[in-house]
Amino acid sequence: MTATLVAPSTAAPPAPWRERLLPLVSPGGWGVTLLVTLVAGLLRFVRLDQPTSTLSDKGVIQGPGDIFDEVYYACDAKNLLRYGVEHASAAGKAFCTPESTGAFVVHPPLGKWLIGVGEELFGFNTLGWRFAAAVFGTLTVLLVVRIGRRMTGSDLLGGLAGLLLALDGLSFVQSRVAMVDIFLCFWIVAAFGALVVDRDRVRERLAWAEDEQLSRGGRLGWRPWQLTAGLCFGAALGTKWSAVFPVGVMLVLAVAWEVGARRAAGIRAPWRVTLRRTTVSMLAALVVLPVAVYVASWTGWFLSTEGYDRVWAHGRSTSWFFMPEAMRSWWHYHWEIYNFHNHLAAKHPYQSHPLSWPFLGRPVNYYYPPGLTSGTYGCTTKSCSREVLAIGTPALWWTMIPVTIGLAARWVSKRDWRGASLLLMMAVSILAWVPSDLKGRTMFLFYALPSVPFLCLGLALLAGWLLGQTGTVRRSVAAAGVGVYTSVVVLNFAYLYPVLAAVTISYADWYSKMWFASWI
Repeated sequence: MTATLVAPSTAAPPAPWRERLLPLVSPGGWGVTLLVTLVAGLLRFVRLDQPTSTLSDKGVIQGPGDIFDEVYYACDAKNLLRYGVEHASAAGKAFCTPESTGAFVVHPPLGKWLIGVGEELFGFNTLGWRFAAAVFGTLTVLLVVRIGRRMTGSDLLGGLAGLLLALDGLSFVQSRVAMVDIFLCFWIVAAFGALVVDRDRVRERLAWAEDEQLSRGGRLGWRPWQLTAGLCFGAALGTKWSAVFPVGVMLVLAVAWEVGARRAAGIRAPWRVTLRRTTVSMLAALVVLPVAVYVASWTGWFLSTEGYDRVWAHGRSTSWFFMPEAMRSWWHYHWEIYNFHNHLAAKHPYQSHPLSWPFLGRPVNYYYPPGLTSGTYGCTTKSCSREVLAIGTPALWWTMIPVTIGLAARWVSKRDWRGASLLLMMAVSILAWVPSDLKGRTMFLFYALPSVPFLCLGLALLAGWLLGQTGTVRRSVAAAGVGVYTSVVVLNFAYLYPVLAAVTISYADWYSKMWFASWI
């Protein structure tokens, strides 16, 4: 559909090229958005506290409920609330009992601060430290519905993209554990969505611009959505450094979209005009602002004297005479973090190669208490299993290669900006890790999480292309095919749900869901 817009009294009369610049989407569509978001929220919040950890009288985590690395993030979040910085655990004492010295942590603080909000609201327990992840996982689905609707002009296709994400196993699991990857995914999707809105606003302004304005390159005015994208860039980097890969792609897309808008408006030398007129503002919004947000995320460390390396520069001679001691210490800390990531090569039983991720070659076992027998955790048979397996829904993930081909075809044959942007955003979170694998770095399937929303958007885009085929029979076949595929995803997720959500099932039932030996 095409947006219904009222031209200003001074606007030029409508022309075909002006119509092409107008956005596809019209206001509304919140009924579908809220329905899909409700489904996602129910899936993520029901039994959120399972598996449950117990606490000692001193509030120390103990018992078999902690999932993979969430025990570290939960404790870091608690210590951030206490001291403003992460603290090391006291030697010889239970985990989460802080020392007076700061801990060396290798991820920025923002994601752990968000986990801490849930702990502040609901206490230091499994519900508390998983609450924020469930909120942000649900909101990511909401964003995908709105982005899909804006990119396709269809409530149906936007809802389809969001529903597919809601039913992805890996997105579901990461929305129910106290780890920072779901926050990273949210900020990346939010930044992309803000840039898509900014793209529409730019094209809309050029569509209604007078010829005289266009001859001077076009005035774009105030761009709040570009600033919003910059804030999200900074928040993503303040959650995990790996955000630098998709952020880099989005910077390229932002420039390319603006150049494309000016070209569509008939502006001469669109590249030169764009670089001349918007370089400063774009650098300020999408580079300087994110850096400022990233530095601000370390405020607790700057205000404390107990953070790791906080006083490293005190009394040390340096040639950086112009840099304050706190900034020199902070820079040294970052250098140590970089060295850690660059030399991380410890073997892990669930590590995997990035090129195996689209095929779900090696999912990660987050939780599996051994030896469950009758009467344990509701077990009613001789032997039971209870697992949280970080795995994507195969019916979704195994389409990644065909979707890549389909988006590339749309890009090449139709010059479809949507196919190009979704393809790049989907690919970067996987392919960017390949060079690290050559160094022997330890990597896991859940590193690919930010690619999943763009896979779902790509599927919705291709579904729209199929549904838009001419001819009653072809459209009917396409509609049946999309319906059948969506049903397969629903059934596939329901089938895997017990091993995604720590539901106690018989060992035989669990084993039947392990389709490949590498899943065990």
